[in-house]
Amino acid sequence: FHFHRYNQRRVAFKLAYIGWDYYGLASQEGIEKTIEAELFNALTKTCLIENRTNSNYSRSGRTDKGVSALGQVISLNVRTNLASGPGVIVETVSELSYVKLLNKVLPGDIRILAWAPVDNDFSARFNTVSRTYKYYFPRANMNIEAMNEAAQRLKGEHDFRNFCKMDLANVSNFRREILSIKVQSIETPYVLQNQGFEMCEIIVCGKAFLWHQVRCMVAILFLIGQGLEDANIINYMLDIEKCNKKPQYGMASGMRTYARSLLGLLSDDYHSLYFHLRR
Repeated sequence: FHFHRYNQRRVAFKLAYIGWDYYGLASQEGIEKTIEAELFNALTKTCLIENRTNSNYSRSGRTDKGVSALGQVISLNVRTNLASGPGVIVETVSELSYVKLLNKVLPGDIRILAWAPVDNDFSARFNTVSRTYKYYFPRANMNIEAMNEAAQRLKGEHDFRNFCKMDLANVSNFRREILSIKVQSIETPYVLQNQGFEMCEIIVCGKAFLWHQVRCMVAILFLIGQGLEDANIINYMLDIEKCNKKPQYGMASGMRTYARSLLGLLSDDYHSLYFHLRR
């Protein structure tokens, strides 16, 4: 197969995957079981790309081990049926069936949902202007009103170094902006109502997030909801002069999470992510 005989075009793919059996979305050295490993295996098997290096690949965001997605977005250059060039008169030609081609060779727990043509300089990562996470959880003994009041203290631009997993090798600026955040009850599915469950969600929207920032914020809100901390703990942790060392606390679970992008996540345990893409 000779790639130089074919034109290429830049596209965005929207995909869904059940991540329970994978070590996250991103390729990792020495680990074969990742979503990207399966994606690029399918892309090369169908001869849509020659290799990853030449594809100018970009992803909206990455998901961790066990996390699923209902609408992740990636962008890259792929082979096309369309011809172009000065003086070329092109007959009507149908484009390759990208969705069918890829789904035929992908594992059943990874599906391409749709594709769209994008500009040559489009980046699924850098054209994302905001991300919204939804974290679903059973109410149990949580004080939802107290959690929601405390959550409002996270809004705005702050130094969130005490609300993330430190990655000093790659991150030196820990300032991020939370555009909105809400903790509320939701309509509980009938099957869970019969088991005495009342479901709630935490919705947080920001331009970008630090490593595990959402899970760390949720963990603190859970402590407040259980009455183990009061809302002032958030002000204290955001003041890096008073709280100059991250307190020891566990992160909220990220396993069995689903994602959805709006070019993002719904979850069975309870986590969702939307990417708002700049065209």
